[in-house]
Amino acid sequence: MKTIEIQPVQSINAVVNVPGSKSLTNRALPVAALADGISEIRNPLFSEDTELMANALEKIGVQIERREDVFIVHGRGGSFRPFSKPLFTGNSGTTMRFLTPLLAMGTGKYILEGTERMHLRPIGDLVKALEDVGGNICFLQKNGFPPLLIDAKGIKGGTARLRGSISSQFLTAVLLSSPYALGDTFINIQGDLVSRPYVDLTLKIMSDFGVGTENDNYKRFFVKSGQVYNSQTYIIEGDASSATYFFAAAAITGGRVRVRNLLPDSVQGDIKFVDLLKEMGSKVSYGSNWIEVQGASLIGIEADLNDMPDTAQTLAVVALFAKGKTVIKNVANLRVKETDRLYALKTELRKLGAGVKQVDDGMEITPSALKPARICTYNDHRMAMSFAVAGLVNAGIVIEDPDCVAKSFPDFWKEFGKMY
Repeated sequence: MKTIEIQPVQSINAVVNVPGSKSLTNRALPVAALADGISEIRNPLFSEDTELMANALEKIGVQIERREDVFIVHGRGGSFRPFSKPLFTGNSGTTMRFLTPLLAMGTGKYILEGTERMHLRPIGDLVKALEDVGGNICFLQKNGFPPLLIDAKGIKGGTARLRGSISSQFLTAVLLSSPYALGDTFINIQGDLVSRPYVDLTLKIMSDFGVGTENDNYKRFFVKSGQVYNSQTYIIEGDASSATYFFAAAAITGGRVRVRNLLPDSVQGDIKFVDLLKEMGSKVSYGSNWIEVQGASLIGIEADLNDMPDTAQTLAVVALFAKGKTVIKNVANLRVKETDRLYALKTELRKLGAGVKQVDDGMEITPSALKPARICTYNDHRMAMSFAVAGLVNAGIVIEDPDCVAKSFPDFWKEFGKMY
């Protein structure tokens, strides 16, 4: 197995770049495909997940040109062609989930499948919500999980019901396709909604492409039928999740890192990760398109990460270098991500010598004298990137399968090299 051993640094004073947002790119692609006309998606993320989305859309008739720093999408106005072979989504949750209602709107039969891990990630709540509004979808193997057979006969509209505690991507999936339903769509959320900022991203991109929505305190959403997305030039902002690793590097080393291509007022929830670092003791500065973190002595904190669960692994690594205990809570949905991230975190943090107490919705991390360790990444890009940060201080950190970062940040190791 390929590995990378991270070398500790004496000091950091670096300027790095992050790619376009994965979350925004994989929303913009299906929205542009639904539009009637040609859209240019500029500064997109080119990665495994976005290629899986683009490839699937191409197979159902969407022409997509890839040029330097741009996707050119020839929208089909909501009309897609049949495709007899299975559409492969890899382990991309956004691709599997966002395509399910999009395909259900058309006519004909489609199969959506993914990796073995994707077939363990629940999708039953989304399927049930689509059945509420006229979708006809079957589970081909295990009830509630991919692969799916979609017998597309259009979406009628009406009222869909969704539990809010599993994944905000289910809500996003229904929202994105709802303007093309035959009737108006209401979505009722049962319980509290996780990852609200990702829903805000969805509502913003829908609005940017010309579709209005109504949001009643994240409990009830309304999308009027007959609206259409307007083809346009759309610029993807930098990925706030990808930036967290470099901010963490500054925090734990006492160094300084400026991340460019990042908007301080971004609607991305993970932009607030720097607020956690500030609470722990770091200094944060802002420019018009950059954010800079200056590290200092760190203290443990209690953090509710319900709105930014993708930062949990990064914060857990930072906690190793803080004084006192750090508590991460309200992230139970991490169990159904690319891997069971709570289990993976507990296992790898303990290898390093940390005290870890796991609870149902998070964990408590107590730092201790750290040891060298070979870090298993579980084919999870965020495990590789977050634990690489620890190696900047603690000698002997070896990252297994470093190429898994291609899922969201293919140039990560190039940018990480700027730490030296």
